[in-house]
Amino acid sequence: MSEVRVPFFEKPVATLVGTLKSSRPITLELVSGTDLEPVWDYLVKQYHYLGYQKLLGHRLKYLALVGEHPVAALSWSAAALKIGVRDRFIGWSEEQRKTYLDRIANNSRFLIFPWVLVPHLASHVLALNIRRLARDWEQQFHQPLWLLETFVDPSRFKGTSYKAANWKFIGHTQGYGKEGSGYVRHGSIKEVYVYVLEPRFREIMGCQPQPLFHRPPPSLKKVEELKMILNHAPWNPQLVPGVTLTEKDVKSMAKELVKFHEQFHDCFGRIEQHRLGLSYFSGLMSNMPAKSVEPIALEFLGEEDVRSLQRFMKTYRWDHEAMKLKHQIMLAPLIADPQGMINVDSSEFVKKGKESVGVSRQYCGAIGKVENCQSGVFVGYSSEKGYGLLAGRLYMPQIWFSPEYAQRRKDNLVPEDLRFKTKIEIALELIDQVTQTQLFPAQWIGCDATFGSDAHFLNSLPEGFYYFADVRSDAQVFLEKPRVRIPAYSGRGRKPKRPRLSPGQPQPQTVARLARSGKCRWESAVLAEGAKGPIIAKVTRLRVYPARNGLPQEDPVWLFIRTTPEGKTKFSFSNAPEDMPLSEMCKASIMRWPIEQCFEEGKSQLGMDHYEHRSWPAWHRHMIYVFLGLHFMLRLRIQFKKNSSSHIASSTEVGCGSLTPSDAYGERSHRNSPLPYAP
Repeated sequence: MSEVRVPFFEKPVATLVGTLKSSRPITLELVSGTDLEPVWDYLVKQYHYLGYQKLLGHRLKYLALVGEHPVAALSWSAAALKIGVRDRFIGWSEEQRKTYLDRIANNSRFLIFPWVLVPHLASHVLALNIRRLARDWEQQFHQPLWLLETFVDPSRFKGTSYKAANWKFIGHTQGYGKEGSGYVRHGSIKEVYVYVLEPRFREIMGCQPQPLFHRPPPSLKKVEELKMILNHAPWNPQLVPGVTLTEKDVKSMAKELVKFHEQFHDCFGRIEQHRLGLSYFSGLMSNMPAKSVEPIALEFLGEEDVRSLQRFMKTYRWDHEAMKLKHQIMLAPLIADPQGMINVDSSEFVKKGKESVGVSRQYCGAIGKVENCQSGVFVGYSSEKGYGLLAGRLYMPQIWFSPEYAQRRKDNLVPEDLRFKTKIEIALELIDQVTQTQLFPAQWIGCDATFGSDAHFLNSLPEGFYYFADVRSDAQVFLEKPRVRIPAYSGRGRKPKRPRLSPGQPQPQTVARLARSGKCRWESAVLAEGAKGPIIAKVTRLRVYPARNGLPQEDPVWLFIRTTPEGKTKFSFSNAPEDMPLSEMCKASIMRWPIEQCFEEGKSQLGMDHYEHRSWPAWHRHMIYVFLGLHFMLRLRIQFKKNSSSHIASSTEVGCGSLTPSDAYGERSHRNSPLPYAP
C-alpha cells in the first residue's frame, strides 16, 4: 500500500455490492502525513458534495479499505466555535468553552464512495474509527478527546449511520456561517449529532446541561406536510398492471415512493429542493391528466410554489447527473444479466412554437411524418429479468448552432461548449458511457433501423458485443460474396480507382425481395407473451453480405427476418457468429422491444411527453425523473409479485428450440408488464 496509484481511482469501473459480512475484513488506515494522504484528498475532492480544501488546524484523515480498495473516507478536525444546541447540551460557560473546546473533534467529512453498495457499512466504519480516534488524536495533538460532533444536511442525508453507531441527535443549527469576523445567514440548516467519549466530561468541567428544544425548521415541516399529502394522492392504477390493489396497497405506495426518492437525497443542495423533487416525482406517478409543472405544483404544493418548481427544473443547482448514476447503480442488481442487451433508440415529442430547446421541423416517429418536434436519443437495457432506461440526450439540429439561434441557446441555458452532433454520434457516446460503468453486462447491442442502417454506427460499436440491428426493407444484400475489381484503364479520362463488380457477377437484392423469394426456410415461433396472448411470428435467417454503394461488405452477417400473422415483416442484421443457435437470435429479437415499451409506458403513464419545459437542463431533468418512474414501477411490480399468490402458467415449447412465452418476458421475467403490442 506504499505506492500512491491515483490513476486507479480516477474512474472506478467496478461496483462493490454485497453484505457487510461478505465484504470483510474492513481495515482503517490513518493516512494523515502518509503517501496515501493525496489519495484521500483526491477522492474526497472528486466525490464529496462539499469537496476538499486544505485548512489550517488539527485534522486527522482515515481511509477504510477492503483489501487494497478504498470504500470510505473520514476526517476529524477542530470543533466548531459556537453551536447553540451543542453548547446547551454541554452546559458550559463562555470561559469553559474557551478552555475546553479543544476536547471536541468534529467529523468534518464522511464519505462512502459511490461505487460501494454494502448495507450497514457506514455505521460499521464509523464505529471502527471511533474505537481508535481518541488514541490517535492524543498521540498527534497531545490533547484528550471527550466529545465528538458532526453536522448532517437533512436535504441529503438522514443521519442513519450516526444513529446506528449510537450518536445522539440534539437539534439543529440556525443556518449561519462564519464570514470574516462575524456570522452571516446562509440558510442551510443542519442536524447536530454528538457522541460522548468521556462520560464524566461535565463533572470535570463543573457544568450542567441546559434544556434542548427540538423545533424542526420550516423547510422540514414542509417536507412532512408533503408526505402527509402523498398518503391521499390519486395514484395511477397502471403502475402495477394485472394486480388488484387494495386500499391498503395504494396507501403503502406513498410510503414506498417517499422511501425510494429519499435514496437520491444526496443529489440535492437543500432540503427544499428535495421537497420540490419529491412533488414532481409524485406528479409523474399519479393519475393526473396533465403532468407538467403547473398542474403538479397545484396538486401537491400550492399556487405559491408553481414558480419554485419551475426554477427547480431549470435553474436550481442540484446534481441530476449524480441522480442518473445512482439510478443505474440501484437498477443494475435488479435486471443486469450477462445475456442482456443494451438498446439505443430515438423518441420524438411534438411541440408548438420555435422557442423550446432543440425544436425543429424534423421526422417525428410518434406520428410518422415531418413535424415541429424535439427528438431525444435514449439508451436502455433489457434482459430476461426486466428492462429500463439508462441514459438520454436531446438531439440539437444543426440550425440551433447558427448565429440566428444564439439568443435562444442562451435563454434555454444550452451549454456554451455544446457542438453539433448527429444522432449516430450521440448514440455511440451514450453507449460508451453505459458500457464503461460495467454495471450492465450484455451480450448484445440492439437498435432500430435509424441506427442499424448506418454502417459507421455498426462498425464503431464497442468490442465484446454482438449487434442486433433492425434495417429498412430496401437494404441490399448479396447471398454470395461477388468478385470485385478495379476496371482496366481505357486510356481516356481519369484512371479508375474505385472497385466495381466483376462482369457476370450477381447484383445485390433488397431484403424485402429476398423474403418473398423461395430461398428462405420459415419456422413458427412464440416470441413473447403480449397483453392479448402469445406473440407468434414466422422467422428465418440467412448469411448475407450487406451491400454498401453496390459492393459487398467484407464479412458476412446474419439477416434475421420475422413476420407476424398480420403480415408485418421486420429485417435485422447481426454479426453473431455463424454457429449462433436460431433460438438465441429469437431471444435477441424480442430484447429489442422493451425500449419501445419504455417509451410507451413513459408517455402513457408517466407524462414523458407532457412536459412544457423549454430549457436544456429542464428537459434532461424531466427525462431522468421519467427513468426513475420506470425504475419505481419495476420495484412495485417485483414487490406485488412477491406478495401475490397468483401463478402465470408456463407454455410448452413452440419453435426456436426452447423459446417459450415464459422465456420471452413471461414467467421468468414477470418484473415488467406484458408487451401491449406486437412490434
